[in-house]
Amino acid sequence: QVQLMESGGGLVQPGGSLRLSCAASGSILSINAMDWYRQAPGKQRELVAAITSGGSTNYADSVKGRFTISRDNAKNTVYLQMNSLKPEDTAVYYCNAQILHYSGGAYRGPNDYWGQGTQVTVSS
Repeated sequence: QVQLMESGGGLVQPGGSLRLSCAASGSILSINAMDWYRQAPGKQRELVAAITSGGSTNYADSVKGRFTISRDNAKNTVYLQMNSLKPEDTAVYYCNAQILHYSGGAYRGPNDYWGQGTQVTVSS
């Protein structure tokens, strides 16, 4: 069974920084893209940043120049370094990954998996 576990959320003042981590576990064979999404109250979930297995990255316009996505393939972990945080960055942040795994005697996927979410609050 594959699981994604996020950590690193919390309360920070405007202009501050946080680093989110998301570790995938289970009988994983390979992971394709790994992404971070966020959902603010009353809003739709939106893509914040994405990174391919080869390291190519993509960012939402609202976070370009402030957020950096990276991954450690050996640890099956994706990170989101968030700098110069603004109150409008307040949201629950979710990681997502496309994972090929081994289960029940067969290869499965790649399928989409989601973490449970971690709250980021930017407020003075």
